[in-house]
Amino acid sequence: MSDKKNKKKKEKITYIDDGRTISDMSGVKSNLDWTRKGTTSSFGDIWRTYWSAVRMMIKPMLVTIAFLCVAFLIVTFIFWLMLIK
Repeated sequence: MSDKKNKKKKEKITYIDDGRTISDMSGVKSNLDWTRKGTTSSFGDIWRTYWSAVRMMIKPMLVTIAFLCVAFLIVTFIFWLMLIK
């Protein structure tokens, strides 16, 4: 019995922007309309957004590929040395 009294209350997680808890659904509309009405995206807008995301990933991708190549060469060299002996 005493264990139930000594348990701490769970801390409610709150959103940073408006302070509501996750379980507070009062601000949600009854008909969830996720589409944006009256907005259209051209191919150029879509391509520009895609390319900006890819451009941010190019340097980390090249660093990762370079690291994997160097690791492969090191492992291959070690196995080559083991075969010679």
